[in-house]
Amino acid sequence: MAVLDILTWPDERLKQVSQPVTEFDEALARFIDDLEETRLAGPGAVGIAAPQVGRFIRVVIVDVSKTRKPVPNHGHLVLVNPEITEWEGYELGREGCLSVPDYTGNVIRAERIHLRAQDAEGNWREWDMEGFEARAVQHEIDHLDGLLFLDRVVSRRSDIFRRKVYKKKGQP
Repeated sequence: MAVLDILTWPDERLKQVSQPVTEFDEALARFIDDLEETRLAGPGAVGIAAPQVGRFIRVVIVDVSKTRKPVPNHGHLVLVNPEITEWEGYELGREGCLSVPDYTGNVIRAERIHLRAQDAEGNWREWDMEGFEARAVQHEIDHLDGLLFLDRVVSRRSDIFRRKVYKKKGQP
């Protein structure tokens, strides 16, 4: 497995729309392993999308199970060709992103969603999600459509904030 380079804003490639996955083969499995390794190497990253590492295919990984407020959640999810088929309610929340390392921002997202996606083997599955997990999935799906949280902030003047500086484990 390898830690892949992350594209960072304002890289224009982050605006590119990703293509559906049609081949569920060993190459996809290896890429998913590398994508997960990259997510784990990030500072507290709960999700990552293929476009963030320069692969414009519809693959995201989300795992909010180890966050401060993990309940409810579905654990570690590899979502291929994800689609939100229903959404309900709206909630304002602060978001950050591996591709926007210096800022966080306030974004309005649906409180609850119904999600349909394929797993890494190509099997279709469905989930009902709410709270932080629903927010994280919406954030990652935006990457597949060429959107960053910066494109969804309520106000660029008052809802974008400088991020705290994170230190990796073992750094002084």
